[in-house]
Amino acid sequence: MHPLYQGAHFLTAATRIEQAPPDSGREVAFVGRSNAGKSSAINTLCHQKALARTSKTPGRTQQLIFFELDAGRRLVDLPGYGYARVSEAVKLEWQAELARYLEWRASLAGLVIVMDIRHPLAEFDRQMLAWGLRRGLPILALLTKADKLKRGAVAATLAAVRREAGANGGEVHCEPFSALDRVGIEPVQARLDLWLGPGLPGEIGQD
Repeated sequence: MHPLYQGAHFLTAATRIEQAPPDSGREVAFVGRSNAGKSSAINTLCHQKALARTSKTPGRTQQLIFFELDAGRRLVDLPGYGYARVSEAVKLEWQAELARYLEWRASLAGLVIVMDIRHPLAEFDRQMLAWGLRRGLPILALLTKADKLKRGAVAATLAAVRREAGANGGEVHCEPFSALDRVGIEPVQARLDLWLGPGLPGEIGQD
């Protein structure tokens, strides 16, 4: 088990970016469609069962949830998007906060876009990809529920997502993942290690 992630614990929840922890150190944010397996992925990566809340009710995550790994390093569970059973006005408010966070959070060192491997690159996935690339963030397209497809279909989907996600340049990585079969844990943790490493965003290579 990776001790950095095993020690993850809840830090705070923010409905608005002003309520977030101080904008220092490094953090990696996880974002994805409702029920894409985002919370399960965070729990699995952190070797914990209930760090991030999972629910069969889409859109349960309505806040920015900050988990502290150690002093200065965090994971952030961003509000799910898609089929949340809330009013259109509330959905627009969530999207506005997401946009503010992604555009202005200086400590944001990487973005993990969580997608169900059976339904990748939906409209909002592409929007998140565009936002991340515009910010110059390194991005990981995490294709969850890989256990639902046969090996050949996983490889074909992975290649297709890599092709489209990387078409606009920028640093975009893709990994298949299964919380059930525990597939992809070490490669994803290794990627997060690079993003959360010593120094502050913008100082990579100067440590």
